[in-house]
Amino acid sequence: MGLWLAHEPLVLASRSESRRAALAAAAIPVEVKPADIDERAIEAGAGTKSASEVALLLARAKAFAVAAKQPRRLVLGADQTLALGTRLFAKPAHLSAARDQLKSLRGRTHELHSGLVLVRDGAVLFQDCEIARLTMREFSDDFLESYIEAVGLAVTTSVGGYQIEGAGIQLFERIHGDHFTILGLPLLRLLQYLRRAGCLCD
Repeated sequence: MGLWLAHEPLVLASRSESRRAALAAAAIPVEVKPADIDERAIEAGAGTKSASEVALLLARAKAFAVAAKQPRRLVLGADQTLALGTRLFAKPAHLSAARDQLKSLRGRTHELHSGLVLVRDGAVLFQDCEIARLTMREFSDDFLESYIEAVGLAVTTSVGGYQIEGAGIQLFERIHGDHFTILGLPLLRLLQYLRRAGCLCD
């Protein structure tokens, strides 16, 4: 008997490779079915919601969009927002935007709010949002240009303009928070729920 006890793999409503890899490494079989939603429109319509509320709103939208086409399946939506004080950041649209964003974060502490929502047939079974606090160092403009040249368009694929598991770690001075929260998936709380629900061996 394996660790995963459910009859079918978990459906991940996200194209994030780091989320897929984290689940797979935890011995959870995964089917990736990215959600087709307009994240920017959802963010724009969020009004005065907090960073955590926006992360959960996006995760819920992803999960429901995919679950509508996957009856009786467990579908996991996940998303992440970045807050610098009261200012919320989205994924940079291009290299120039990523450069400006990293300059705004340089030498300051920001928060990553990582939300997940687990649904089945239109019902929310579990949701959680965790926060990590990261302080970027006062790197030079020369370093920033070298970093962007080294990572290329990957700088536009995450909300912070970095992958902490890669060269992005060089941007930081201090990190407080769970590693999986930084990756965009608060995995420990999810595993606790899946054990209680009988989907994982206890």
